[in-house]
Order: sequence, then structure tokens, then C-alpha cells
Amino acid sequence: MKFGPVAVADASGTILAHSVKAGDRRLRKGITLTPQHIAELQQAGLTEVTVAKLEPGDCHENEAAAMLSAALVSDPAKANLRVTDAFTGRVNLLADGPGVAILDADALQNFNRVNPMITVATVPQYQQMTAGGMVATIKVISYAVQQTDVRRAAEQAQNSIRLSVPKYKNAGLVITDIAGGPSNEKGIAAIRGRVEALGMDLCDVKVVPHRQGDLAALLKSVRGEIVMILTGSATSDENDVAPASVREAGGAVDRFGMPVDPGNLLFLGSLGGRPIIGLPGCARSPALNGADWVLSRVACGIETTGADIAAMGVGGLLKEIPTRPQPRAAKQK
Repeated sequence: MKFGPVAVADASGTILAHSVKAGDRRLRKGITLTPQHIAELQQAGLTEVTVAKLEPGDCHENEAAAMLSAALVSDPAKANLRVTDAFTGRVNLLADGPGVAILDADALQNFNRVNPMITVATVPQYQQMTAGGMVATIKVISYAVQQTDVRRAAEQAQNSIRLSVPKYKNAGLVITDIAGGPSNEKGIAAIRGRVEALGMDLCDVKVVPHRQGDLAALLKSVRGEIVMILTGSATSDENDVAPASVREAGGAVDRFGMPVDPGNLLFLGSLGGRPIIGLPGCARSPALNGADWVLSRVACGIETTGADIAAMGVGGLLKEIPTRPQPRAAKQK
């Protein structure tokens, strides 16, 4: 591609690189100049414009963006994504419903190394998405790139972006109650919002005294393909009431505690083939916390091990909550 100033008389068929005003009309950058445009520019007294001129082997930005998006997502329906039409060298990949972004990070990095003019930008790995949310954008920065580079980039990242959608239809919630404890209504509303944002139904909500025996007995009867537990008093140890109740009921606790703040006091386990999530107290607030990361992965059937939770510590939110009883940082005078 040739780029630079040319005489207006020689600019027909080239791509206008900078927007210009021709009389009362503004010609926007990126248009292909026609003889009519040339006449308007000459009538306006312009003798020179900056343009891009494609050469043999070049691929127009929109054609390149479309080819690249087709490589990254060859079957949009299967990937649960919507692919927009190419415009100004850009194609957006949008979530076709709620879910979690699944990215082949190594492949996408290789894609971005081929040519600085060929780019893809994405949300973070395992980012929870809502319908219509932008999962990624492909942008060809220059007005054209070599077709050989387009092919090389496409080969690097075949089907490397997709959306994992929820595999469960509903979830149940058990709340343990203590005298003088926090409001259950606000907590239920916040958790219901999380569940519904994933396209699921909060099909059962039960309140039980904060005692191991009572909770263990109730866990066997609560409905829901996923079971969540929100305790009236913070779970402080793997042998505290909630995790101990899961084990007493015949279940297992795979992980207690996570290096994500807010969200430290989460635990993850299973009971009767159903996932069990022990929610941290911060889940009573709709604000993003570590429980959101775990719930979204579990809901989408993404294996979530203790090692996966341990890996969440780098970039682990670290957001202060105004209602936190013991703020991380003391107020500065």
C-alpha cells in the first residue's frame, strides 16, 4: 500500500486518508474517491489530498477484517457469538446470550504478532458476558494489509474465541439465620440477580438456623441443580458450620478460601452430584466479588479446581467495599 499526498487530479480510485471539506460537504476519511468526489475537491480549490493506494497483493481493511473474523470464529452459532459486518476495518464479536468468554490466549497473542496493523482485542479470560456484550473486536488499523499477512494471522488463531453458555437451568439457595444477623432480603435479591444474569432461575430459597445439624439435614432436600449457601455468620474455617454441614450431609468440600478480595471466604464442593458453593458475606451486595467468578464458571460447566481458584489471585479484584466492617486501608487524615 502506498500512503501519502497526491494531486487531486490523480486521486480517483484511492482511499481518502484524512477527512476534508469540499464546499458545504465533508468527505470522510476511508471513502474511495470517485470522479464526482474529485470534481467537488477541485471546485473547492483543493489541489492535493492524502490518500492510501492499494497495490497488488494488498487486502482492503474491511475484506481483511471479515477474513480474520471468519478464522477466529468459523461457526458463530456453535461459538455462541454474533459477528458484525466489517466497517472501517473493524468486526465485533458479540455474546449471543449470557455466558463466559473462553479464549485461546496463546493463539491470540500469536495472531497479534503477525503484523502490527492486524489486531484483536478481547475481554479477560472467563469474563462473564450478557447478551450483546462485546467479547472481542478485530481491527485492521491501516487501510490495507498484505494478503499474505492476513492468511498468516488467520492460521495462527483458528476458532480461538467462543462463549461457554450455562449448562444448568436453576439454582437453590440456603441461608443460615442468626439473631441480629444481616438482612436476608437484600442478600436474596443480590443472589437472585446473579443467577438470573446467567439465564438461570433461583428456584428455591430456604432459611435455616445457623446450626450444623439443621443445615446438613436441609441440604439434602433443597431444590436446584446448583446449591449455594449463605451463612448468617462468616465462615472462618474449613470446619465451620457450612463446610462441616456439607460433609455431614455426605458431600465434599474441595476448596475453602480464595485469593480474591472481596470474596476470601468462599468454599466450593459437591453433594449428590450437584455443585455446592459456599458464598462469602460480600455476596449480599450486588457488587462484583470472587463469588461471581466462581458461580459463572460453575454455571457454564467449566471445571473449577482448587488450582483454578488459586490462580485467581493475580488480578483478583482488590476492590474496597464501603460497607466493609473492617476496611483494608485505614482512612488517611
